[in-house]
Amino acid sequence: MKQLISIAAMALLSTAAFAADTNLTPARVEAKYTAAIEGRTAEILKALSLSDTNQAARVHDTIIAQYRALNAWHDANDAKIKAAKADTNAAAQIRASLKTLHDEFLSGLAENLTPEQIDQVKDKMTYGKVQFTFAGYLAQYPNLSEANREAILKLLKQAREEAMDGGSAGEKTAIFQRYKGKINNYLSKQGIRPEKHKTAAMTAVTNSALQK
Repeated sequence: MKQLISIAAMALLSTAAFAADTNLTPARVEAKYTAAIEGRTAEILKALSLSDTNQAARVHDTIIAQYRALNAWHDANDAKIKAAKADTNAAAQIRASLKTLHDEFLSGLAENLTPEQIDQVKDKMTYGKVQFTFAGYLAQYPNLSEANREAILKLLKQAREEAMDGGSAGEKTAIFQRYKGKINNYLSKQGIRPEKHKTAAMTAVTNSALQK
């Protein structure tokens, strides 16, 4: 249940979401947004368990800055991307600046964290979806080869990379769903079929992860 509450809170990590409440003044919208991203950042720092307070402060500032930058980017560009949906070139040009934000964020983290710690940040920003989705596939397809497992994990990490920049919980989830489609296509081309009685196991693993 704790994880479900956390995910629900993540859906509100934008000033636009809070501003939808017409009873809130601009100052109150900003206060609620700041509290939300500070709370999420505190969760990430807790997972990192950094003993150096100066290092922790630098990582805190880097993550907070990224949340604010992503919020500003989505406020400025989501409508443009929706309008340019039929024009893939135009949409790609708009998204190029998002890739720049992404790369700069990772560079900033790399100044203070190891690659393993950066993966922890990525996982916390995407609700641990790589781990529990991968566990679900292992439950549904228990006889996967090592090569198959590596291919699935690679696609899930690609999904994580893209989902980190999502503007809402729903958008992040949709990105993982799209990549699950790619994984299912890959498995189908490999001639791999799920064990029907394992489908319930995959659902159980996912639900268990969500409730932690």
